[in-house]
Amino acid sequence: MTNLDQLRSLATTHGVATEYDGWDHVRREVSEETLRAVLAALGVPCSDDEQIAGALAEADIAPWRRMLPPAIVTVAGRSPEFPVHVPHGSPVDVWLVTEDGTRVVPRQLDLWVEPRLVDDALVGRATFAAPGDLEPGWHTLYAEIPGGARAECTFVVTPARLSSTASLTDRQRWGLALQLYSIRSGWSWGVGDFGDLADIADVTGRVHGGDYVLVNPLHAAEPVAPLEESPYLPTTRRFVNPLYIRVRDIREAADLRTKDYAKLVDLERRAAKRNDDSRRIDRNSSYRAKLKALRLVHRSPRSPHRQAAFEQFCRTGGQALDDYALWCALTEKYGADDPRWKDEFAHPGTDSVRRRRKRLAERVGFHKWLQWICDEQLAAAQRAALEAGMSIGVMHDLAVGVQRGGADVWALGAALVRDATVGAPPDDFNQQGQQWNQPPWHPHRLAEQGYAPYREMLRTILRHAGGIRVDHIIGLFRLWWIPAGKSPAAGTYVQYDHEALIGILVLEAERAGAVVVGEDLGVFQPTVQDYLAERGVLGTSILWFEHGPYAPIPPEEYRQLCLTSVTTHDLPPTAGYLAGEHIDLRDQLGLLERDVEEERADDERDRDAVLELARARGLLAEDATAAEEVEALHRLIARSPSVLLGVALVDAVGELRIQNQPGTDQSQYPNWRIPLADAGGRVVSVEALATDERFDALARAIRGEQ
Repeated sequence: MTNLDQLRSLATTHGVATEYDGWDHVRREVSEETLRAVLAALGVPCSDDEQIAGALAEADIAPWRRMLPPAIVTVAGRSPEFPVHVPHGSPVDVWLVTEDGTRVVPRQLDLWVEPRLVDDALVGRATFAAPGDLEPGWHTLYAEIPGGARAECTFVVTPARLSSTASLTDRQRWGLALQLYSIRSGWSWGVGDFGDLADIADVTGRVHGGDYVLVNPLHAAEPVAPLEESPYLPTTRRFVNPLYIRVRDIREAADLRTKDYAKLVDLERRAAKRNDDSRRIDRNSSYRAKLKALRLVHRSPRSPHRQAAFEQFCRTGGQALDDYALWCALTEKYGADDPRWKDEFAHPGTDSVRRRRKRLAERVGFHKWLQWICDEQLAAAQRAALEAGMSIGVMHDLAVGVQRGGADVWALGAALVRDATVGAPPDDFNQQGQQWNQPPWHPHRLAEQGYAPYREMLRTILRHAGGIRVDHIIGLFRLWWIPAGKSPAAGTYVQYDHEALIGILVLEAERAGAVVVGEDLGVFQPTVQDYLAERGVLGTSILWFEHGPYAPIPPEEYRQLCLTSVTTHDLPPTAGYLAGEHIDLRDQLGLLERDVEEERADDERDRDAVLELARARGLLAEDATAAEEVEALHRLIARSPSVLLGVALVDAVGELRIQNQPGTDQSQYPNWRIPLADAGGRVVSVEALATDERFDALARAIRGEQ
């Protein structure tokens, strides 16, 4: 083999793609430089021929160094086989302890495998099969040499198929997709809050017959301003953003001392002035004011019952909550740029951090309390949604990843990769590729941790949810890794154990009774959608993307197990899209690789073809207004067999501006800072939604009514 051949073999061994098919179906080879950088990010030595040869040999022998695999994830009804490695000739006891404490003994198979020499010792392999009747859950597998070594690993049994999916097939349901931060009400402090979410769910369900509200990711941002604007770039996905707390809804707010209550009222009055600004959202000012108010409320005494509830929440949150709150307290006191984060504060276990855990106890307690309040108010929002007649309620959005310098990177250690970020290769909508600045899960080290960080993340999001949308779910199959300091085009795909990641997702959703929707757009392997459907995970269809080689796909041919909508948050609202504003914006920002007139012509042809599809079905008149075109397109997707339909709130009120232009930063476009407004640029309040004529017309359209 040549050196390059060996390098490619090493990459393949570790799940790193050496070539891939692009969005244009052209096969591309991955450069040697990229392969070396991605392997190095995985912790695989590959700087020269000797290291590559050694890494190949180590990959071959590594499983024999372990008594048990790092983790085992299987499907209910299967009887998975697994190896146990012991000194050759040694007896071994193997048993499972199920989640309820039952001891189960796997069956040893009569399967001979030649022993191997590992570090000058002969190691044998025994093969066992677990029972096929284990209940779904988180179990533990043990192996022990009598009088000698002992090992254990996580053993997860996942449902074959998510049962909540079957409950959706009796009728078509629709819901509202919204960006919570962009919404204001008479109670808001310049940014939408959990109370607004409850009120919108009530209007959507009670007035318009909707079955869910899909909200942007509510993951936690920085503990103090300035905040990251994008909800898709949180500091952690395991905890919630206190920015969305409605201060007045906290029970202790009503019991403030007179002086503190006056301060609260003044903070509230000043912050509410930002509700009328239709140009930009000022998160930082709103959050600073809200934190001052929250500190006042935190000091207010709690009743014994309330205190007991808070303490129980903290016990349930365990070490993960303790560490997150400590990170918040450290960041609040020392700032994110303090050089001590590189050594003294590098992780939760340093001596310096342990000392400060005690010194900062009051601040740590405050940040744990904030999470408790978030949890209470999210529970209230879900209750309001169900009481309004929704069958699903609040559907949460799971972002792809987290910030490089955030709480998860600090707390989870080796589970996240430090020397690469994730993104997307060049495609038709962003021809320079996308850099998301998020460290990926390390596929092998995540398994070594028994998938516990992944499980904790899912449980947080599903705790008060009727559904979950998984952004870029194809990232659970493979992710586009970009070596540190390189452009998105210089990346490659890294494979993940999708059976484990999808299986655990299905298990946690099953326990929560939640629906799962995967955003399966973009370039993906042919089997992905079939596999998701088999596990009961819904896909995603966007009207503009459902296009064959020569014409749009008729909605009657869409998938049934799917959430179908006209637009998405990464595209302009439908009225803006019909006007071609996305082409104009991408041209202004220099994101096009082709001639702008060529882009406009192709885009106009595709848009006209979709409108013609609506006309052919008698849904759109030739002289229709822009609002009527939007309604017709929603009637069009209602002709699909998709079990879920989505209406963007921006379409329901006539907004024209895009929330996010992929591939840009705040210096190029005010991503995630656009308040909800109508076509005339006037702020639309939550209170106005119940009687909004445009909202009513679009709701009737999606229900198939005239």
